[in-house]
Amino acid sequence: MDIKLSKQAAVLWAKKRSEEGQQYWLPLIVHLTDAQKTINWLLNQWLCDGQRQILQGTLSEEDTQKLVKFVGFIHDIGKATPAFQAKPSYDRDDSLDEQLKSQLSRGGFLDFDELRLASANKSPHALAGEAIVENFEIPESIGAIIGGHHGKPESESPDDQLEVYTANYVQSDNNSSLQAPWRQVQKELFNYGLVSSGYQVVGDVPEIKQPQAVILEGLLIMADWLSSSEYLNQDQSVPLFPLIEIDQSWQSINMDERFRHAMRAWDLGGKWEPQKVSSDDPYKDRWGFSARPVQKKMTQAIGATTDPGMAIVEAPMGLGKTEIALIAAEQLAYATGRDGVFMGLPTQATTNAMFDRVEDWVEILAKAQDENFQINLMHGKKLFNRKYLALPNAVNVYADEDKTGSVVLNAWFSGKKTILTKFTVGTIDNLLLMGLKQKHLFLRHLGFSGKVVIIDEVHAYDCYMDSYLCKAIEWLGTYHVPIVILSATLPKDKRNVLLRAYLKGKYGKYYEKKLIAPANWENAQAYPLLSILDGNQIKQIKDFPGLSDQKPQTLQVQRLNEPDDELISAVVAKISNGGIAGIIVNTVKRAQALAKLVPAGIKLMVLHSAFLATDRTAQETDLQAAIGKHVVRPDKMIVIGTQVLEQSLDIDFDVLYTDIAPMDLILQRAGRLHRHQIARPKGLQQPQLFIMGIQGLNDYGTGNEAVYGKYLLMKTDHFLGNTITLPDDISPLVQQVYDPATDHEIDGIDAIRAEFDDVIAKETSKAGVFQIDDPNTRMGATIHDWLGRDLGSVDKDEQKASAAVRDIQETLEVILVRHTDEGNFLLDGRNLLGVQPQEIAQQLVRIPFIVTPGPQKIEQAINDLEKLTSRYFAGWQSNVWLKGALALPLDQDLSTNFEGWRLTYSSRLGLSYVKDDDDGQ
Repeated sequence: MDIKLSKQAAVLWAKKRSEEGQQYWLPLIVHLTDAQKTINWLLNQWLCDGQRQILQGTLSEEDTQKLVKFVGFIHDIGKATPAFQAKPSYDRDDSLDEQLKSQLSRGGFLDFDELRLASANKSPHALAGEAIVENFEIPESIGAIIGGHHGKPESESPDDQLEVYTANYVQSDNNSSLQAPWRQVQKELFNYGLVSSGYQVVGDVPEIKQPQAVILEGLLIMADWLSSSEYLNQDQSVPLFPLIEIDQSWQSINMDERFRHAMRAWDLGGKWEPQKVSSDDPYKDRWGFSARPVQKKMTQAIGATTDPGMAIVEAPMGLGKTEIALIAAEQLAYATGRDGVFMGLPTQATTNAMFDRVEDWVEILAKAQDENFQINLMHGKKLFNRKYLALPNAVNVYADEDKTGSVVLNAWFSGKKTILTKFTVGTIDNLLLMGLKQKHLFLRHLGFSGKVVIIDEVHAYDCYMDSYLCKAIEWLGTYHVPIVILSATLPKDKRNVLLRAYLKGKYGKYYEKKLIAPANWENAQAYPLLSILDGNQIKQIKDFPGLSDQKPQTLQVQRLNEPDDELISAVVAKISNGGIAGIIVNTVKRAQALAKLVPAGIKLMVLHSAFLATDRTAQETDLQAAIGKHVVRPDKMIVIGTQVLEQSLDIDFDVLYTDIAPMDLILQRAGRLHRHQIARPKGLQQPQLFIMGIQGLNDYGTGNEAVYGKYLLMKTDHFLGNTITLPDDISPLVQQVYDPATDHEIDGIDAIRAEFDDVIAKETSKAGVFQIDDPNTRMGATIHDWLGRDLGSVDKDEQKASAAVRDIQETLEVILVRHTDEGNFLLDGRNLLGVQPQEIAQQLVRIPFIVTPGPQKIEQAINDLEKLTSRYFAGWQSNVWLKGALALPLDQDLSTNFEGWRLTYSSRLGLSYVKDDDDGQ
């Protein structure tokens, strides 16, 4: 429709800036129109069917589109106020500010160039916009979206804003002649928003439910950010929605052409259109191997669902659960109208390993559709992942019409927008953060609402993380997002909690009234087991013809309590005829102590969290290359590592030693023993599992008990026999340990159980402090106070956010540099002067918590490190890669004294520490 504007509406500005002597502005009407067109395009072209159904709720498609367009246009009506129009420019260009003030005065806003407001900051434009539209009798459930479009809604409707801060809205508290132009222009823009969206009167704008509002807010934030982008990824050769020169007016802009040009530049194609999985053997089609019986039966069962919600796959290590999940993702995306996938894993190491597999699968989909699909890796060290960095840029590939069927990166989807990428692989905290109050949480909900969510290694999360996981699952259930959960060692109680969380989200707290389930479903101990939510029905598939294709394997289990030197001697003797010995321990300190004892003639690999990020990435790659699938293995090697070795890494040991841990983790570690069908060295043909750390009756050492608690270690010790038959014993052993009904079999456990329950209660309570509320599906329920009491600046700090949902103490990351009289060097010997800043930024390691325990110690350490960094590396602050980084200079021997500790780095052992007064002991 043609825009007919009053003189007042034409002179209002939305954005302004100066650059190299040139002055620019963007008329408010242009930005409102840009945002309206953008959000409408995103609704129809970018959202998937499943997301559109969430937004639609009980509305018709037509009414949904009207509402989306209205919100897109009206979102910045709060800028049509004296409080905003009097704001100075960011670069404090007084000349530009005066020109625009003078323009407002000439446009009919009397005496505006003389305006002085006492409390302009009390009416920021998002809040002002909510006050204005609600004054025009827009429903609060919609008004709250306007007030929250900068990432955090108000705690309640701003009912008193117009009365208390009248001048902020209409220039004067009592001069009607000064007020009139503002009242008129606000009404004009509001009415234009109604009419341009297809409404006749304000009463046509509907109430909506809270989950609809969350997704609509996320879409509005995305549309606002996109329509506020002058250029694509700061590349001034690719304009999107640029400002215009100060002497131009809105009439000089062809709005339709401006929008089409912007979207042609931004939309790099590659929308996945899932197809029905109809092949007799989709595994053969995608990966070249025939489906195993369990894979085939599970895929058939998932494909037969009519209203799929959650599928929990419990099956042995090495059976191919990842492939089951990826096929399920195709099936569920097709059935529920999704067009993306998130795969979540416990650690960065497991995420990196899985990224390679998912990227290969996405490439299969891309080639099948002859499109380029965009992918993202979501963890704090993704810029150290070579496979990720090697992927082509979407802009470059899009420009080459001959390059289709590729997996690409799109730089626009970065920072808080990362989760909006259609295909994502990330650490589990990215999903858990759906439940944490933080600014712009709406974008995270928007991103997940369009995906099939796969959660791997779900047994690996503690009760604190489980609390966030259940909150995320409940909201995903409300959005009807399909979830695939994978585990080899899942306690039945945890399975039931996950199923109930989804049911509660989808059907409300009285879901049990609608539930259809087989008898005794909560106590199912079959293995393998597939539990499916199909609508309000729980289905459990327990029978798998041909299961015997995965032959049972009996592990010999032996408890071992020897001094460290004798332990290493025993390991060396065990592989005297060749072989790969794995030693998995529960702390970095113990891994380093054992590694020091390995004789120089034995090949050694060490993997834990106290290595430089570059070294850690290289070690993970080298480990997979040495003892992964289909590789040439070393004749003899010892691998020492921490818990990272138990999760998702497809590696194979000939013999395994492990510290005592809860039963599910013992079994996970055992899953790396004789994992592949290969020839074994003499004396190691029979899989042998040695359990370390049991020092006496119910005594597991302070270190092991500090990590896992005594209760689960006592139960594991009790039920762990002299043999384990995989996979047959997996579920029975896990259920025995985690079922409270078996406690009576163990003497003296009652008091220990009480301590365990107390810890669980405290952790669960602590996890709830900063969690969002359960979904409110009452019509008219708003997003007011949805992010009420949040965790401060957590939205600006990825490490703090991750720590908040993992209940881990904050620690410092530093760049290690060797500082000598001859200059500054990387630890590998290269002079910093010849190294690119991006590579310097990768030399990160985390300072152990014991060195900086608590906020005060961290603050002191930061102050000390900032002084060191500014003294030796002042130039870092002007570099985009190194700005804000903290350097820890080491001496010629790669050591330093820091905060009362002696820190030493070794490429063999990682970062180790001793108290200054310990004399290295």
